[in-house]
Amino acid sequence: MAAPSGRSGRRLWAALLPAALLCLAARAAEESSTAEFDVRPGGEVHSFSRSLGDYTCTFTYSAQGGTNEQWQMNIGVSEDNLLFSCSVWRPQGKSYLFFTQFKAEVKGAKIEHAMAYSQAAAGGQSDVPLKQEEFEITETTVSHREGKFRFELSKLMIVAKTPRDEL
Repeated sequence: MAAPSGRSGRRLWAALLPAALLCLAARAAEESSTAEFDVRPGGEVHSFSRSLGDYTCTFTYSAQGGTNEQWQMNIGVSEDNLLFSCSVWRPQGKSYLFFTQFKAEVKGAKIEHAMAYSQAAAGGQSDVPLKQEEFEITETTVSHREGKFRFELSKLMIVAKTPRDEL
């Protein structure tokens, strides 16, 4: 299926993708784990990882300005073991840090859907997606696009397909 194009298409895609990701993530709620971690400014590269069974999600970043922010990572595997989900976000909504780089990587699965947001839904505010040119998606990573990323990040969502064992 081709992604909607144009300004109205981007708005439609931005509205539909979170709903689709939430539905897929709900399927992944059979086994899940949530952990809190600090996103620390200072310009150094930091990583936070969580694993569940054969699957791992790693969030790597560098940020400037402000003080530590409390973030969360949720990972889950669907009951049928076909989907692995990873969400990284700031529960308070918008981050006030200036991200110089970010990358979320999954191991053990291939990304089917992913989205990055400059603002996470909180306090009556909606998710605000990054522009598609600000980040790139490969089979296993979602990362900033050098020279295009506008330094704002508050949420990443990934749904990945796990390998199937063929009989």
